[in-house]
Amino acid sequence: MRVVSGHLAGPGAPGRTGGALLLAVAMALVSCAHGRGQGLAAQEAPVLSDLRQLTFGGVNDDPAWSWDGQELSFQARNDPAGVTCGQIFRMRVLPNAGAPIRMALGEGALTSARSLPDGQLVYSSTHLVGSVCPGPTDLPDRSLRVLPDTDIFSSSSTAAGSAPQRLTATSGFDGEAAVCSRDGSIVFTSVRDGDLDLYRMDRDGKNLRRLTRTLGYDGGASFNHDCSQVAWRAGRPRTRTEIDDYRQLLARGLVRPSRLEIWSSNADGSEARQLTDLDAASFDPVFHPTENVVVFASNVGDRRAGQFDLWAMNGNGTGLRRLTYAPGFDGSPRFSPDGHHLAFSSNRASAPDKSDTDLFVARWNGLPALDEEAWRPADRIARDVTWLAHPEREGRGIGTKGLSSAGAYLEARLRELGALPAGDNGGYREEFSVTTAIAIAPGTAIAIAGRTVQAGDLAPLGFSASGTVAGDLVLAGYGVVSPEHAIDDFAGLDVAGKAVLVRRFAPEDGRIPDAGDRRRLGDLRQKASHARKRGARALLVVDWPMPPPNAPTQWQPAAEAPLPAATTVSAGDVGIPVVVVRRAALAPAMADLVSGKPVAAHVRLDLSRTLQPAFNVVGKFPGRKPERAIVLGAHYDHLGHGGRFSLAPDRREPHLGADDNASGTAALLEIARGLSSRRTELQHDVVIAFFSGEETGLLGSSHHVRARSVGPVNTLAMINLDMVGRLREARLDVLGAESATEWSAIVRAACADMHLTCNLSGDGQGPSDQASFYAVGIPVIHFFTGTHPDYHKPTDTAARVFPLGAAMVAELSSKIVRALDVGISLTFQRGKGAPPFAGDARVFQAFLGTIPDYGGPPNGRPGVLLAGVRPGSGADRAGLKRGDILVGLGNLEIRSVADLMSVLEAARPGQSTRVRALRDGQLLELEAKYQEARRAP
Repeated sequence: MRVVSGHLAGPGAPGRTGGALLLAVAMALVSCAHGRGQGLAAQEAPVLSDLRQLTFGGVNDDPAWSWDGQELSFQARNDPAGVTCGQIFRMRVLPNAGAPIRMALGEGALTSARSLPDGQLVYSSTHLVGSVCPGPTDLPDRSLRVLPDTDIFSSSSTAAGSAPQRLTATSGFDGEAAVCSRDGSIVFTSVRDGDLDLYRMDRDGKNLRRLTRTLGYDGGASFNHDCSQVAWRAGRPRTRTEIDDYRQLLARGLVRPSRLEIWSSNADGSEARQLTDLDAASFDPVFHPTENVVVFASNVGDRRAGQFDLWAMNGNGTGLRRLTYAPGFDGSPRFSPDGHHLAFSSNRASAPDKSDTDLFVARWNGLPALDEEAWRPADRIARDVTWLAHPEREGRGIGTKGLSSAGAYLEARLRELGALPAGDNGGYREEFSVTTAIAIAPGTAIAIAGRTVQAGDLAPLGFSASGTVAGDLVLAGYGVVSPEHAIDDFAGLDVAGKAVLVRRFAPEDGRIPDAGDRRRLGDLRQKASHARKRGARALLVVDWPMPPPNAPTQWQPAAEAPLPAATTVSAGDVGIPVVVVRRAALAPAMADLVSGKPVAAHVRLDLSRTLQPAFNVVGKFPGRKPERAIVLGAHYDHLGHGGRFSLAPDRREPHLGADDNASGTAALLEIARGLSSRRTELQHDVVIAFFSGEETGLLGSSHHVRARSVGPVNTLAMINLDMVGRLREARLDVLGAESATEWSAIVRAACADMHLTCNLSGDGQGPSDQASFYAVGIPVIHFFTGTHPDYHKPTDTAARVFPLGAAMVAELSSKIVRALDVGISLTFQRGKGAPPFAGDARVFQAFLGTIPDYGGPPNGRPGVLLAGVRPGSGADRAGLKRGDILVGLGNLEIRSVADLMSVLEAARPGQSTRVRALRDGQLLELEAKYQEARRAP
């Protein structure tokens, strides 16, 4: 039997004959349905049970539950001789099915009915442009979908109804609405800005916000239980042909939703991440109200025409499994508010000569654990990240049992995967020592002009050597040597065999106008190296600035910077004692030193170092041509319980390091798994290296390069995976791409094949392990998914990693390895920049609260793209938002992140500054106030 629907006389008025006929037929159908249901396939039974068919004929789709969980509203097209547009019906479902009732909502096509918490109904309608079904009925391609001129309305959910309230009023398609259970706000799809994007508005249509901005179809969204997340279907054209086809169809009011993936994001559109990579038509994602589960429809399991099934996955994209197996279409899944039932549409009961789609409801029994044999790459990466970033690993800090157990875990995994040991003595481990503490031994004594420098007035540096020198002390300006700035502070000075005194930081007299250059040239290790090369036997440093040109008589230098800590971030010492002393200790002798008078100095520095053992884990898959290897690396250590490099310095608890860098470590294990399955195909050796000591100064990778005599003769390239766990908007930074002329073509081709937007930039310098290989002439690339507010904090947890994104980076890396392995050669390029010294600059600890997106603005435009702003910060209070492009602070232009860092270093807490930013192409001028960095949220 087919349900027959009647006409409506007008908005809000029931038809004179159709409504009665509908009710009579519907009651008959319900009577026939008692005790009747459609059986479940054996594969469906573990998750779904007690399946009941609710409608019997016609096209019934897009169900939505009432907030009490007893009724469904849905769209139906059931009368070929009468109403040709879909109309909205409602029916009682639990505990027993009732008669479908047509809602008196208006003429035209009505779709996407969703209940508001107060009983109102939100829906889409074309009635303002006419009552005839919109769009062509003779489309030449069945894969096309019409986008009618539709608006969103709200109205009473009763049959009598009230006049609908129009919530959107733009030309074109506004539809596919979903309602937040907390505040009734609405997320919907619209073409109002020339693309199919998601928007969010309040329940009355006000406070509109755009959530997506990437070209392509973003639609069919749903909220999770607390409205903190949204999930949706996204079709993203990539090639020029696909983009042209999409735009041409959209201009005609059409879309081809044949390849859709499921995405999710925060409810404001931030942190958008891809949850599926199925290369299929996947749509209608819905969150379970209490479980971390998303159910959706897809044809990935069986691509026959019209074959769609329900699928489920965890909220992070892992645990993918098929739920339904009936021939034909299963779609539009909707959970009841308590999560106990799942309603969906299906044509499993349709007769062979019919094309009926009916509504069904089944009891939800929850997802059983997925058998490990069915795991996909994202599942394995999630498993490894969770283990590595567990609090029991103690933040994988140097000297912790957690780091040792992590190394043992990796060693066991390489052995299981069949990688040959490539460490010391035929094993997988490369052992080295890390200095974890430096202390001044009792024999230390420093005297200037016969005055003893007290212990509290001096600070030896971590790269200092022990040693003794007695004789004249020579003042060598700032100790800067920079031909490009025509500065050589050692010129004309005889420092051989003597102690040298230099001023801290770099001159600010205009000779070095760029703040980044001043930081670089102020580097203390670089100054010590300059002194040692000229024969000096010790270096003393003091924060005693020179007055700028034309300084007033009463000029006062900036407050003295704190003595630096004796950090251990260094591989070895510089060969001479290096000590920073306070101004007060040198005040009696400074006038003589400036005038060139001899000043006697005695420096005896005796340092004791606490060493901790550490080890890299290294394996290899041998190839037919072992002469030159391809190295893939990731560091597995992190910050332990915090310390100097923590960005939450007051929290002494495990800094879990899930993204930094359990994500890269887990992705590298997945790459190794793929290599294991194709080891007989390899031409080159492929080395898998898990480095320790990266957070302490690239110690593990530096040791590996030295211990294995790594160089261009035996190494073709190095690929580094560091922080690949937060892939957002399918955008990946590829750093080091300028280290070989061929990288651009290789990487861009692989990224296009993976549907990734890759931003290529930079030479091989930088604070990660690729720099150790780049320093000896190896072409390198470093994959990086960007910074985030959890960086170097205890909140960098496994739950915040996007496993599918890391799996995509792993597959991308594997593609590049295959390209290199078949014979593509690389031509090393040395960058024009200076070596990557840590630098030293006077910093006032100013904090603005901007979070840069290191991928940069689109199309290489200058400025700093904001990935977000810290809540409560000066940037937040000024009105800066995610997606803004920062182009100026004060009177200075901001063209890069380096510019931003330079401005922040010179800024003082409490200062106000003029902020210039671009938002949607419009220049904004705002006022912001710097805060104290250590108090920043």
